[in-house]
Amino acid sequence: MDSELKARLAFAHRLADAAREVIRPYFRRRIDVTDKAPAGIFDPVTEADTGAERAMRALIEETYPRDGILGEELGLKNGDSGFVWVLDPIDGTRAFIAGQPLWGTLIALEQDGKPVIGILDQPFLDERFAGFDGATEFRNASSTQRLRTRACAQLADAVITTTHPMLHFKDAERERYWNVEKRCRLSRYGGDCYGYALVAMGFVDLVIETNLKRWDVAALIPIIEGAGGIITNWDGRPRTEGGNVIAAGDRRVHAEALKILNC
Repeated sequence: MDSELKARLAFAHRLADAAREVIRPYFRRRIDVTDKAPAGIFDPVTEADTGAERAMRALIEETYPRDGILGEELGLKNGDSGFVWVLDPIDGTRAFIAGQPLWGTLIALEQDGKPVIGILDQPFLDERFAGFDGATEFRNASSTQRLRTRACAQLADAVITTTHPMLHFKDAERERYWNVEKRCRLSRYGGDCYGYALVAMGFVDLVIETNLKRWDVAALIPIIEGAGGIITNWDGRPRTEGGNVIAAGDRRVHAEALKILNC
C-alpha cells in the first residue's frame, strides 16, 4: 500500500471515530425520527444520521478539499482529485431506532471509481472492520486481527442472511431468493451491513439483497474481498454500485447461488 493510501486509511479511521462520537449518545435513547419517503416504504432518518455525516464531511473538506463526497443524507459534492469518499452514517437506521445493535457506519474511499478502502464501524459493540490492500482487519477493545471467510462448498452447508425478504424484494425477486434460501442449512434475517461483516468473520456464508445504493455497498467491497470472499451483482458482474447484490465467503457457494438466481 503506497504512502498516499496509508495516510488516507488512517484518515478513514479518524472519520469513523468522529461519527462514533456523534452517534453513540443517541443510541437506545428516545429520539425524533423523520420519514424521508412519506408516500412509500418507511425510510427513517435521525439527528444521529445527519449529525454524523456532517462531522465526517467537515473533516474531509478540511483535510482533502479536492476530494469528492457522496453521502446518503447530504448528497454529492464533486471533486477533481480522483478520490471520492462514500458515506453512509448509519446503515440500518431501522435497527438503530428499534434499539438493535445490527447497524454500522460505512465509509468507503474510491480511487478512479474503484473502492480501495472500506470501513464498517459498530460503535455500540466497539467493533471496526477495515478492508484495504487485499486484506481485512478487525478491531475491538481487546485485539486486532486479520479476517478470513470460511470454506463452504455447497448451499446445503451454508448460512444465508438478508435484511428483510418481505420489505426489500419485489415478488419475482423474492421467489428467486426463496429458491436459494430453501437449499441452505440455516437462514437469518436482519443485520443490514452487519450481515456482510459476519461473512468476513466466517460466521455467515451468503448475503443476498436488492435495491442497494452506492453508499450501502461501496465500503463492503474491500471488506468482503479482503477477507477472501466475493461480492457481485445477481448477474455475476464483479463490481457493483448497488442494485441486486450477492456476497459470499466461498466462490463455490456463490456460483451455486448465482445459477439458481438466474435459472
